Order: sequence, then C-alpha cells, then structure tokens
Amino acid sequence: MRTDRFGNAFAPTLSYARGKILASTEDDFRKLQRAWKIIAGTIRDRGPDSIFIFTGLEHSLPMKPEDLQFADDEIAPALYFDRLRALTLDHLGGSADAHDMAVFNRLTGATLATMLTLAKPGDTIIGVSASHSHPSVIRAAGHVGAKFVDTAGLEAFQKAFERETRVAMVAMTRLAVTYEVLPVDAIRIIVKTAHARNVPVYVDDAGGARVGPVIFGQPRMLELGVDVGATGLDKYGTLGPRFGLMAGQKDLVARIRAKGFEMGLEARQMLYPAVVRTLEAYTPERIRELVASTKEVAAALRTTFGARIFETPVTAQLRADDILEMAMERGKVTAPPIVPYEATAALCMLLLQDHGMLTVHFVGVPPGGGDLLFKFIPSETLQRYGGPAAFAEAVDSAMTKLGSLLRDPEQIHALLLGEV
Repeated sequence: MRTDRFGNAFAPTLSYARGKILASTEDDFRKLQRAWKIIAGTIRDRGPDSIFIFTGLEHSLPMKPEDLQFADDEIAPALYFDRLRALTLDHLGGSADAHDMAVFNRLTGATLATMLTLAKPGDTIIGVSASHSHPSVIRAAGHVGAKFVDTAGLEAFQKAFERETRVAMVAMTRLAVTYEVLPVDAIRIIVKTAHARNVPVYVDDAGGARVGPVIFGQPRMLELGVDVGATGLDKYGTLGPRFGLMAGQKDLVARIRAKGFEMGLEARQMLYPAVVRTLEAYTPERIRELVASTKEVAAALRTTFGARIFETPVTAQLRADDILEMAMERGKVTAPPIVPYEATAALCMLLLQDHGMLTVHFVGVPPGGGDLLFKFIPSETLQRYGGPAAFAEAVDSAMTKLGSLLRDPEQIHALLLGEV
C-alpha cells in the first residue's frame, strides 16, 4: 500500500490520500462550488479581467459566428464531419485508407468506451507509462470488471506482460500524469510485444499527442503503431472544447464509436464545428511559446522555493507533501492537521480568493494528482498578471497564509467548503 510522506495511505485509484475535509468526490464537487462562488464574487466586484486562468488548459468554444446557425445535432455533422475527419487524421498521423475517428464527451469517455469494447470481466488490462496511469484509466478498467496492472517503464511492463496470461489490451500513456515521457524506443517495443500476442494497444495521449512530437521530437500518435488512441482537445496547443478526440484502425474505431453512442459517451454533434476550428487553428509554435512561458515561471518559483520546485521538461511542480511541510514550517505547526492533498487544495483556494489565480487543481473532479502543477502558461495571461516574479510572489504569499491557517483546521474547512 502506497503512502505519502506523512504515512497516509493513498485512496483507491488515486495517487494521494484522502483526508477528513475532502474525503470523497462529493466533497471535491462541493469544493468546486466554493471556487465558483469566489470567481463569481471576484468578477462581480472587480470585473472579468480580475480572474487569471493559469490551469494550462483551454476550455473555450472556438466557433465562428457563421458556425452558430448550424449548431444543431443533425445539420452540423452533415456539413462538418468530412472536414473534421480529415483534420483529425492529419493531426494524429493517420491515413484515410486505414484509419477513422470519433469524438467523445471527454477523454475519459473515449477510454471507457474503448475498455467496454475490448475487455470483459476477468480480463487483464496492463497500463504502462513513465510513472503511473491516470485515475480515469484505472476506474474505467474497474467499471468493466477487468484486473488492472499498472507498470512504470519498459522493464516493468515486460515482466507484467510475460506474467499475465489473459491480457485483453494495453493502455499506454505517452506523457504521464507526472509529465514524464515514455521514450519512443520503449513505445516501439511495448507495441511490438503486445502485437506479438495479438493484444491491441490503446494510447491515452491526453497531452502527448502534441507535446510528444513538438517538444520531444516523437512521431504523431498513430505513427507509433498503436491500434487506437485519444487526445484531449483542451490540452496544449488546442483551444477546446474539453472533448476526447479518437483515431485508430477503421474497424476498431467503428466498434468503439458505436459503444460510445450506446452508452451516451459521444460528443454532441452540434459542436463538431468547434473541433474543426480548434484543429484548424493549431500550430506547433503555440506549444513552444507555452513551454517557454512556463520555464520563466519555473525560474521565478525556484528563486522563491529553491529545490522544492520539481521540474520536468514542460512543467514546474510543488509536490503536495512539500506544500504541507512548508506550510507547517511557516505556521510553526508540528503535527499535520490535514493531508497533503488538502494542503494543495487550500493553497489553490487561497490563490483564487486572494490573487484571482485559477489553477489546474480545480479542473478535475477528483483531480488526477495531489500536486500543484504549473504548466503551459499563456504568456499573455502571465504578462497581464504582472509577470513571473508577481506570479511567484502570489504563491509565496498564499503559502505563508496557509501556514497560519493550519493552526486552526476549522479555518481550512471553511476555506475549502465555505462552512464550518
């Protein structure tokens, strides 16, 4: 059983421990409602420019005025589907002869539809990434009734694949939740190993579909030789909506797409124009700009927090354990009154409440990880806020305030849920 630095056991399917304040997904949603109230009050009092979106994600609806007249579930696909398919296959490295595409309500929907199609109760699904699979992948396997074996790296995957006898599929993540990347040589071997036993490979290419090729020089998703995969349209270079865009072998996509429609996991067809617009607007240069801006923030944070800032090639991170530890030091608290995940949540709520900074912590219900990620920061938003130094100063101020709140845990409860 995995634990955090304070000895708290990780919750099922999550990479962090639950606490007494945020004990469940229901509590996570209550926390989100609390954040909405803060956002609404801030905008009411200071205007829309007083909220700064630093989630590193794009959740807009990039439709043109002329698209709106066709925003209908029957008309939009008739006019936009062929263009959507062509753009998708080009974006993900497919060909019209061999591949097809589908759009799901979220990447999680694409993953669930895939597992519902390829696995059945008692089967084994092997996950492989540089660190660990996203909770949505693990939950989808559990929903199907399959045994999920998670592995980190090529060697661990090979051992698990050799050991397991009833493997229905491999769920590979190119860019892990921790933003560590699988080397392309390892990916090739994983695909070859799976195919040698006629096991299909699904890639959860959430942000990797663009970051892999642009930042790490890797092939596009379907050029990796995988059978099927999906990416999030809100991640890194695309503009939204928060859909799951799937592509893969024609017959396989047809089956998964059908399952998605049967289970209500498909994206509304009226929004196909928005997917077309985000793919048309995509440029690799935008990803490079976002990474460069993030590195500026990372440098400023390192000046403030030193070695406690953890960096990957595309992110800066404050680990949840370090957040709680630092807050305890600043508040002169000797025993932790909350778990690290709740410390991250409280820090993010303070950033929102006191500084108008909306971070990625408020996107997931529940969040995919307990750490605070600074990633793919738009330079225009950063400059509007005041630059990297002002960003780091806000985080530092919120950390100090969190330390003082730790002396009275009831204040943490009120901060996160709006009530004592």
